[in-house]
Amino acid sequence: MASSVEQQSLPASEPVRPILLTARNPTDKMKELTDRLEEGIQEVFQSRKYQEYLQVMSKFYNYSFNNLILIAMQKPDASLVAGYSAWQKQFGRYVKKGEKGIKILAPMFQKKKVDVDEKTVTEPTEGQTEETEKIEKVITGFKVVSVFDVSQTEGKELPSYGVDMLQGGVDDYPIFFQAIRKIAPVPVGFEDIPGEAHGYYHQTEKRIAIAEGMSEIQNVKTLLHEIAHAKLHDIDRDVPEEQQKNQPDRYTKEVQAESIAYVICQHYGMDTSEYSFAYIAGWSTDREVPELKASLDTIRSTAREMITEIDQQLSVIRKKEEYVQKTEKENCLEQNGMGIQNKNRRTMEGKEVVERGLSIR
Repeated sequence: MASSVEQQSLPASEPVRPILLTARNPTDKMKELTDRLEEGIQEVFQSRKYQEYLQVMSKFYNYSFNNLILIAMQKPDASLVAGYSAWQKQFGRYVKKGEKGIKILAPMFQKKKVDVDEKTVTEPTEGQTEETEKIEKVITGFKVVSVFDVSQTEGKELPSYGVDMLQGGVDDYPIFFQAIRKIAPVPVGFEDIPGEAHGYYHQTEKRIAIAEGMSEIQNVKTLLHEIAHAKLHDIDRDVPEEQQKNQPDRYTKEVQAESIAYVICQHYGMDTSEYSFAYIAGWSTDREVPELKASLDTIRSTAREMITEIDQQLSVIRKKEEYVQKTEKENCLEQNGMGIQNKNRRTMEGKEVVERGLSIR
């Protein structure tokens, strides 16, 4: 299904390393693909480059819900934020002149002596004294501080892993994208999306948006990802929260959606592993990828369902195209036939006129 984009501006790409499937029936093939997915993510975690990436990411603070809202209000496209000094000391980057800080709340701490639970006190060894109290940091309040997004800084480049966007074309892209679009449970549209997001599913407006200006393979992968969200993670805002079906956490949702997109793309011959493996690893809470293991049945069944629907739509679209082409060909032949008949009729009429003229003489 996939084909490479031949553009001189693009760097030479490495040859495809296809996943060879040995299973014959669809169920076993699906299991093979999801097993390969798990192996690929483990390889990501073992990569030295990814370790460096995680090491840097670990230095950024885990922000509270309130601070996430504050950041979103002031700079919706923010991706990585840190304080003015933190950018310099920890990352070798400097805030650009004239940039305005993003105001968030930072906790204020006070050291406090706390009594040690008698049950946890152990017998002191030789040279030690018995500890009956310890020092703890206690939050006494909050203060307003300024942080800056990475886009507001310059300097030493941060390590990255994987690719920011897939590059490549897709065979029969108009037909294939149309087939995927038709299985979406909500309307699909292209728009200019600020920031680094490639697409999103709007829970309130019930629609899918795809970023403009991306490659064919990225469009396909992103649409499959967002359809998976729409199918599995839709929330009915009119239903009370306590009556909502059990929803997985955000990490699991992202792992499920990207895994489904990966499996479907692989099924149709599109390799998205360079993007998908890093994406899933980035959303996993630890190296064992618990979100993936707990979701394998959901991933397999949803991918199988979507592949079946896509195949059905491809069949319908191709039959329509064949019918249109056949009809156009018949109309063309018919018009050519009528043209020949008209030409013959005009020739006969011309002969009759000539004969009448001769007979008059």
